[in-house]
Amino acid sequence: MLINKPLETSNSMADHAAESAEQAIKSTQRATNQALNSLSGTVQDIHQQATPILNRASEQASALAQRGIDAVREGTANLRDKAQHASESTVSYIKHEPVKSMLIAAATGAALMALVSLMSRSRDRS
Repeated sequence: MLINKPLETSNSMADHAAESAEQAIKSTQRATNQALNSLSGTVQDIHQQATPILNRASEQASALAQRGIDAVREGTANLRDKAQHASESTVSYIKHEPVKSMLIAAATGAALMALVSLMSRSRDRS
């Protein structure tokens, strides 16, 4: 009977140690689950906050790009109109002043030829 008593005590201590370990594991699991739930909630909150901001940024970028495209189209149309007006003015001037136009064209051609000649001479010397 004396031998059984230490055996019962050691079995009781082992059972108590196993219960303590099991409780520690369950406590750790609960803490881990709570931490993960909290983290998940935080991630969802951040996602909910970031989505409208990203949507607004995307809309603003699209609007800015559209304004840029519209500005380029408007600039192109203005440039085309100015070129058309210059062409019409030139043709009208030539019709009304053909001799003067020929003299201006000849003088301009001569000036350009002189400029090209000077440039080619300066390159030949270098």
